[in-house]
Amino acid sequence: MSLRPILLILLAWLGSLAPALAASNGHDHLPAHAEELFHIGPFIVTNSMLMVWIVAGFLIFMAQAATKNLKLIPSGLQNFVEWLVESLYNFLEGILGKHLVHRTFWFFGTIFILILFSNWAGLIPGVGTVGWELTGSGVDPHDRFRPLLRGGNADLNMTAAMAFTFAILWFYWAISENGLKGFLAHIFAPKGKFSGVMAVFMLVVFLFVGVLEVVSILFRPVALSFRLYGNVFAGENILENMMFVVGDNKWLAWLPPIPFYFLELLVGLIQALVFMLLTSVFLKLICDHGDHDDEEHAH
Repeated sequence: MSLRPILLILLAWLGSLAPALAASNGHDHLPAHAEELFHIGPFIVTNSMLMVWIVAGFLIFMAQAATKNLKLIPSGLQNFVEWLVESLYNFLEGILGKHLVHRTFWFFGTIFILILFSNWAGLIPGVGTVGWELTGSGVDPHDRFRPLLRGGNADLNMTAAMAFTFAILWFYWAISENGLKGFLAHIFAPKGKFSGVMAVFMLVVFLFVGVLEVVSILFRPVALSFRLYGNVFAGENILENMMFVVGDNKWLAWLPPIPFYFLELLVGLIQALVFMLLTSVFLKLICDHGDHDDEEHAH
């Protein structure tokens, strides 16, 4: 195997550190929020939005390229894409069942791939380190550096948008699968058969449990948003801070982050998997009628 591509990537990485090191006095830490790049009318475009657009464009291009000339015996890109989609589908079928996975795979498969590639794209050399220094009297002296790109999921707006989109779809799927009456019964109605005083007592108990369940349902998108954002943002902070462990020695700044860099590759995969797993399990719990109903849907 030729070492030339590896050396070129390493040199690009080292080169990408220079702007951040040069601007270290003007950018003391990674800000918790995405930073504005420009306006399109009243519409503000941030560096995290630009990163997501690039990742989405890349995924669309790869999907189009993989399906442009389909072959019965696939090879190369088509083979990889088919393997990825089929593996995800089979994995989700084991969780959701045949009926639900057929109906919802478009969302869960897409959200996993988008989160995964957004997480990994945030680790590309130059993301967060290539940019420009702001000038002028009104500029914050501790925040003069403006990176061109920022990891998409290191922006709470992005993770919240995905989580609340799922919340809306969850209500739609849950009500359409159960009916409004069945949906409310699933949350508030007593589970089991009771009579007499015990029936009244259990009705009160399950009504209270139902209220707690509603609170839990409402907090799910918040928890999903902060879990993904917190892990990705913390990882990027670690990588940035590790560059300054060697002090003023800029030529060795690339060395300390290396172990954490490969750790973040694993974290990016795990966080994409966790988001997809949690959302799919939340849906399964509200739509779970047992194996018998799954068989009826299949027929």
